[in-house]
Amino acid sequence: MLFRSTKNEWLGNEKNDLFAGLVSSVAILPEVIGFAIIAGVPPLSALFASAVTLLVVTVTGGRPAMVSAAAGSMALVIANLVNAHGLNYMIAATILTGILQLILGYLGIHKLMRFISKTVMFGFVNALAILIFMAQVQQLPNQTIASYLMIVGSILLIYVLPKFTKILPPALIVIVVMTILSFFFQDHLQTVGDLGKMTDIAPRMSLPFVPMTFKTLLIILPTSLALSMIGLIESLLTVPIVDKMTNSSSDSQREVKAQGLANIVTGLFGGQAGCAMIGQAVVNVKSGGRKRLSTLISGAMLLLFIFVFKDIMVAIPTAALIGIMMTVAVDTFDWESLHLFRTFQLTECFILLVTVSVIVYTHNLAIGILLGVALSSLIYYVFKRETATE
Repeated sequence: MLFRSTKNEWLGNEKNDLFAGLVSSVAILPEVIGFAIIAGVPPLSALFASAVTLLVVTVTGGRPAMVSAAAGSMALVIANLVNAHGLNYMIAATILTGILQLILGYLGIHKLMRFISKTVMFGFVNALAILIFMAQVQQLPNQTIASYLMIVGSILLIYVLPKFTKILPPALIVIVVMTILSFFFQDHLQTVGDLGKMTDIAPRMSLPFVPMTFKTLLIILPTSLALSMIGLIESLLTVPIVDKMTNSSSDSQREVKAQGLANIVTGLFGGQAGCAMIGQAVVNVKSGGRKRLSTLISGAMLLLFIFVFKDIMVAIPTAALIGIMMTVAVDTFDWESLHLFRTFQLTECFILLVTVSVIVYTHNLAIGILLGVALSSLIYYVFKRETATE
């Protein structure tokens, strides 16, 4: 079977996967809601799309414990399409994105990963860490003193709690404790519910209400191509990071196909395209997630937040999530890459700095990675040519 998984990919780490799934589901909330508003998509619809993406990839994907949802990088791409043509064209673009990714999966696009050097990988990881941290810093202005204290308290607890207990992941304890505390400071803390209007949704599977014409294809194709490439680049570069963190192997080609299938299904349910989310994947793994069960719990919890526990979800203080994601940014940054500067590897340092700078400046992973690869290839070609001449 194409997407068959083994029992070992699901079981053997149940307690840790349960807690990790709970934590990662909450970690998904602020990014998905925040970027949904920027893209012009109803927040609960974006969360539902994330749940569908996460559940489909959990069952069919090639990298257990990797979180995929309606990532901010994808939301930024769809914003112009939504503003110009409306949500139905976005849905059509999502389905086409899935079809393109499925085709690319069968064509073996994952093999192109071999052309991405370790230095460019360093740049990708470090740029994402910087973007995650910057996204938290941008929320700090105009916060209350109570919010600042909660952010600092959350960061301290993340690092201190593991010294006293390893039964529960520290991020889960922080979320529970800070949510309880927030009820005593209701007028002084921003909550998830303050990020956007949480109107109820009634999802159903159907085709988008757009004309099935060549003109429609021309409208959605540029967006779908961009979504396909950005989604696959981010997913394929996140896979080896989770591999390294969990000391395990994965199937990149299967992951590409799974991302495509997930976007098709998500689009049929009226949702937006998604891909791997490195920050939330790190949260999941750092919280103990190792098996498919962790992301299954995460996706199921998102559905419960939407349809059952919405009142609890909207009460979660964003200050706690900011603190958690700041620690995730620090943990995501590949400090090993700094040895390039200590050993004065000038060309490698240049490639790293260019990759990081372009991604951080443009917020476009595809441009940064492609430029980094092109620069690496050019330097290698010039160096090889000079060596041959000598």
